[in-house]
Amino acid sequence: MTRGDDLTAHDLRRLSDQATQQLLNKPGTLSSTQGGWMMIATILIEAWDLYAIAFVLIFIKTDLNPTAAEVGLAMAAVQGGALIGAFLGGVIADRFGRKKVFIGTMVLFIILAVAQAFVQNIWELVIVRLLLGIPLGSDISNGYAYIMESMSRGKREEMGSRWQFMFGAGEVVSILVVTLLYAIGIDHAVLWRLALALGAVPAIILLIGRLNLPETPLSLLQRGKFVRAKEVSQQLFNDPLDILPNRDVTLPKPKISDFLKVIWADPIKRRATIFAWISNACQGAEFTAWGFYLPVILVLSGVGVSQGGNMTGTNIVTALIFCLATVSGYVAPLMLRRIGHRGVAMWGFGLAFVGLILGGFAIHFDWKILIVVGACILMWGHYWDASNGMTIASMVAPTRFRATASGFGYVFVKAASFFGAFVFPLVSAHFGKAGATFVVSILSLIGFLAAKFILPEVYGYVEAEEATAEASATAASLGRPAEAKGV
Repeated sequence: MTRGDDLTAHDLRRLSDQATQQLLNKPGTLSSTQGGWMMIATILIEAWDLYAIAFVLIFIKTDLNPTAAEVGLAMAAVQGGALIGAFLGGVIADRFGRKKVFIGTMVLFIILAVAQAFVQNIWELVIVRLLLGIPLGSDISNGYAYIMESMSRGKREEMGSRWQFMFGAGEVVSILVVTLLYAIGIDHAVLWRLALALGAVPAIILLIGRLNLPETPLSLLQRGKFVRAKEVSQQLFNDPLDILPNRDVTLPKPKISDFLKVIWADPIKRRATIFAWISNACQGAEFTAWGFYLPVILVLSGVGVSQGGNMTGTNIVTALIFCLATVSGYVAPLMLRRIGHRGVAMWGFGLAFVGLILGGFAIHFDWKILIVVGACILMWGHYWDASNGMTIASMVAPTRFRATASGFGYVFVKAASFFGAFVFPLVSAHFGKAGATFVVSILSLIGFLAAKFILPEVYGYVEAEEATAEASATAASLGRPAEAKGV
């Protein structure tokens, strides 16, 4: 065991980085797996909020009488808030720890979710949803850092890539709940308020489940909290970190200005991160522009709508499509071991492109069954192409910047989602639903090309801090993308 008070700042940083590298290669425990599920479950809550409003939008229009631009803002506001929260939450989590952020974000979300039920006009709804997005974005960036720091190699990648499975589950639940509320005859002016406020229920359950989760040992190490880091490391990895002194130390705070320098200095980090940003932007706009408006597209195309205008049939068709998508989201992480991150991304974007092209022609020629088929192909592909962008951005980043990297990566998702949610109705009005669908397919094609020509294979990658001798050796061994696997 290392002892003594004569360690220099360089020695302490070296020990911290060495302990970090040691834990990143450790097998996890049941506690670390539980923590991973508690973090990825945030996606279910986000999906509920994002998709519930899509199903009650028609009632919001009737009750609040918004203009087309105001509808776009109401739909996109939570994306704009999440964009802000993703970056700020990541920076705060890196400086002050993961637990403070993941508790605070859930409390804020619960309050703001309920507040949606009491708005009096469309602008109040826009403001509340903008604020609601801030804790959502913060929790995602912090949650991905937590997963990458609390689970074992391979397992953390699979858990991070389950976000589409959780997203699909949240969408299906929201569809079924809204359909049930509609079927039992709740007044439409009450229904949309209740549907949005009910997002607080799973958030409360998640908050209670998170109260006993520990801070991650890697975050504690990077902030010099060695005493607590050794305790949590024993709990999550069965490793007491005997190489560290039994006292807390002072380490330099991470500088945001160093984040991109560190990423850009290593070719693997740089290429993987660039792909993650492109992938996040393409999949964010891809889904929000078409999949998010899928219920509206189906209604306007007459799919599942009865002669009396009852939309229950449309909701059931949409639910079945998202059940298929949820299965796709479950399968995608399992495929990582077989075809790697590049394979999952290429197949995902490729299928999404095919689905959108087919959907565009089906809408143009009013082939109702092919609209559904195109939507199924799109959703299967999307739930693959969207599965690993955040995982890659978080996985290749150094621990002291990991939440910042996660947040920065999520900014691309939310910026593209905000753009897609706000612009797609306008593009659809100008080019028609079919033309707008063809425009969206360009995003899928860009994602496919980025996966093929930019992304190195990083399945099994273990980040190494620069301050250690092991990091230098690892960086040298990663000179070829294929060798990133199993580092």
